[in-house]
Amino acid sequence: MHVTFYGAAREVTGSMHLVTTEIDRILLDCGMFQGRRKETEQKNRVFSFDPQIITNVVLSHAHIDHSGRIPLLTKNGFNGNIICTRATADACKYLLDDSACIHESDANYLNYKTVRSYLYSLLTSSDKKKKSGRDNEKIRKILKAHRNTLNTEKINEYIEKYHIESVRPLYTVSEAQQSFKYFNGYPYCQPITIGKDTTCTFYDAGHILGSAFSIIKTIENGRSYTVCYTGDIGRFDTPILKNPTLNFHEEDRNIDLLIMESTYGNRLHEPVKDLKQQLKQVLIDTFNRGGSVLIPCFAYGRTQEILYFLHELYDEGEVPRRPVYVDSPLATKLTGVYGEHPEVYDRETKEVFLKNGENPFMFDQLRFVQSVDESMDLMRDEKQHIVIAASGMCEAGRILHHLRYKIHNAKNTVLIVGYMAKNTLGRRIQESGEEYEKSGRKDPPPQLRFFNKIYPLKAHVKRLGGFSAHADKNELLRFVRESNLRIKKIAVVHGEEDQSILFANQLKNEGFSVVVPRVGEMIQIK
Repeated sequence: MHVTFYGAAREVTGSMHLVTTEIDRILLDCGMFQGRRKETEQKNRVFSFDPQIITNVVLSHAHIDHSGRIPLLTKNGFNGNIICTRATADACKYLLDDSACIHESDANYLNYKTVRSYLYSLLTSSDKKKKSGRDNEKIRKILKAHRNTLNTEKINEYIEKYHIESVRPLYTVSEAQQSFKYFNGYPYCQPITIGKDTTCTFYDAGHILGSAFSIIKTIENGRSYTVCYTGDIGRFDTPILKNPTLNFHEEDRNIDLLIMESTYGNRLHEPVKDLKQQLKQVLIDTFNRGGSVLIPCFAYGRTQEILYFLHELYDEGEVPRRPVYVDSPLATKLTGVYGEHPEVYDRETKEVFLKNGENPFMFDQLRFVQSVDESMDLMRDEKQHIVIAASGMCEAGRILHHLRYKIHNAKNTVLIVGYMAKNTLGRRIQESGEEYEKSGRKDPPPQLRFFNKIYPLKAHVKRLGGFSAHADKNELLRFVRESNLRIKKIAVVHGEEDQSILFANQLKNEGFSVVVPRVGEMIQIK
């Protein structure tokens, strides 16, 4: 038995590890590499193995950096089962569909630009005249059905007619939907046969709804071998979800290789217990100014966490009951998935809400925005409210339009509740807003460019750093110290190289045998 690491090795995204036994090949996750298009495009399109040789896939959870290449796998000949928890199977139907929409949209836009440039050069060269704005506008009208809608049929006609090299989406919506038939959802703590003499048992990882530690056991030459794959490890004492499992069944405790994440292997988060009070204070301060609160939010996990806290605060009468709007079609669907899986809630959620017949994610002041027209009306609404909208890093989605209408007003607040990657609008809002606050708001307000316009950032910017679905350094160490697993060796993955190496060194100091594998590296299970 051996494990080969094909992704999330000395980097965070693209989780994919292949467990090979005498007979079977079990793929642990099939995640998408995320980042700059030029760097990830080829890595995402090509597998380092033939998908047809994979027996089954074991999926730790639904996030795209762990599940996002499953439609590509099935498209290229994989014919096994995708083994995951029931909640993960339900969530993937929406997340993979949304991912496919993004791939199609990106490909269509790039093809539009290519065809537009080609037609422009064709027109000007044939007429032997200088390029003009009028010519460009004429071509735009041909290639667009409406102002913001591409005429993909016409674009594809020109691609075929002039043999123009086109961009293909990684996979289409149809191909994503075809992959759904391979999903099989299972409960926690139930051994599942995934190959000859090979089983998988899921334990709650506490990361997002349905996330799981996977215990992979096989028998070779009369001896049992066991791999534990953590996927992503959640935080302790967060609302809604149970803590990451520390108490494993006796038969699953002897671990030959623990494949462990290290996203925050050398960082500490703010305490979870302070979050509700911090959120309350931001809301009160904003409403006292007469403003509204904009919350850029990830659709799966963070949105539901915010709704949970708001529900509690409203029930307790701790803040003014202003309307709350979730303006994200994907977040709306995924909140429905959360509501369908109360079996994975923690004890507090069950006692506070379920015992009283309440849905933790539904309350009187909450509205889910459905149509674009409704969203546009909300953007212009000057009455006080809270808006939760995607995308979480402010790179796309309806949050951009809300920012356009709200950030120039010093009464309003942009509340940062998630990680903002470098080179994103969200990071620029966070950093420039914090600098403006430090200056006492006396300097001229920062200027932000998006939608090809400049907007002054007069709104207050607040960040709640305790919101994270990933365990920090101390919580990762708590897992290996306090769980009842007996671990022979640890492979540290899913972290930027410096985080993984620093965390590996900490584990070595604790007495563990540790390796930080590179992409393509293989570890023999002995």
